[in-house]
Amino acid sequence: MASIDLFTQYPLHLDPTSKAISLSNTTTTPLPTPTSTITTELTHLNALHRSLISLDPPNIPPPPLPINPKRSAQITKLRDSANTAYRKSNHAEAARLYTYAIDMALGRPGWEPVTLARDELAGLYANRAQAWMSQRAWPEGLVDARCSVESKPVANVKAWWRGGRCLVEMGRWEEAKGFAEKGLEIEGRVSEGGK
Repeated sequence: MASIDLFTQYPLHLDPTSKAISLSNTTTTPLPTPTSTITTELTHLNALHRSLISLDPPNIPPPPLPINPKRSAQITKLRDSANTAYRKSNHAEAARLYTYAIDMALGRPGWEPVTLARDELAGLYANRAQAWMSQRAWPEGLVDARCSVESKPVANVKAWWRGGRCLVEMGRWEEAKGFAEKGLEIEGRVSEGGK
């Protein structure tokens, strides 16, 4: 059995045409590891290489900055529809529409700027927290307020307040105090929420 601290160099051969790696059979010294183990590993490596080469071009992900404007427009439209439903006191419908917008924002491709998704999600979670609070669904409101401040802790006074209010309504006074103090610490006493 080979030790992790022991390095053994094996004679490998690279085929110039197929780029396949194989164990060179020109060695005269016995190999410390059975050749079947090495051959199996090299077979897997060569299979991986062939599958990567056979991918359809382009073999690279798209560039890092293009943003799909349709997704942003759809998220904005859903948020506006949810805001309208909330103003009409249709809080359950507002929460449902905010949920759709959140799902769409979470579905952004990984190469789009993360700050865009975080800003969208912070506002959507804060608004959905208010919709839950209007239905007296305090635990759901607290979860969304926490998601909002985790997405964007600074300049998010409403989410800090909503989280504290949900904790108060659930009778969790010490947690509410800690949540409000953390919000004041992050936002500062001169901000809108610190006044």
